[in-house]
Amino acid sequence: MNARERREFVCSHRIAVFGYNRREHGPAMTVVYYVMDGDDILVSTMTERAKAKAVARDPKVSLCILDEKWPPTYLLVYGTTKIVTDFEAVVDLRMRIAGLMAEQAIPESNRLHVAETTRREKRVMLRIKPYMTFESPPRHVYQPDDVKGLTHDLGTGLPWNGQS
Repeated sequence: MNARERREFVCSHRIAVFGYNRREHGPAMTVVYYVMDGDDILVSTMTERAKAKAVARDPKVSLCILDEKWPPTYLLVYGTTKIVTDFEAVVDLRMRIAGLMAEQAIPESNRLHVAETTRREKRVMLRIKPYMTFESPPRHVYQPDDVKGLTHDLGTGLPWNGQS
């Protein structure tokens, strides 16, 4: 994928495996819904969740953007994260993410409920500024004879704002 195709892949999907460094036990991963805001990737989480605590210590994260269709395709995105506490921005994000989950816009009449749970759960926004991507060309076996001559190439890194 070139830079444009990588951005389109991220923009056209909605789930990712969010990776971050823990103090103990090695890296952690969790599945999240996300939305785009320009070039930034936005994720909602609770202040007390490990993601927010880890980002406060070390803002470097990775997102493995997943294609929900079989065979699985993915793109790895590396980014620097900032925690955003602006309440209305967090509610806006949660409305957008709920819309992705429901596959339809959430009516404004539900905003008060979303705001109430945002406050109760002490939610924040993780604003991720991508700086690097990595992709590995997919190779799939659909039937037994597909293994004949099956090879794998090395993946390629490309800066988020890279040319190609």
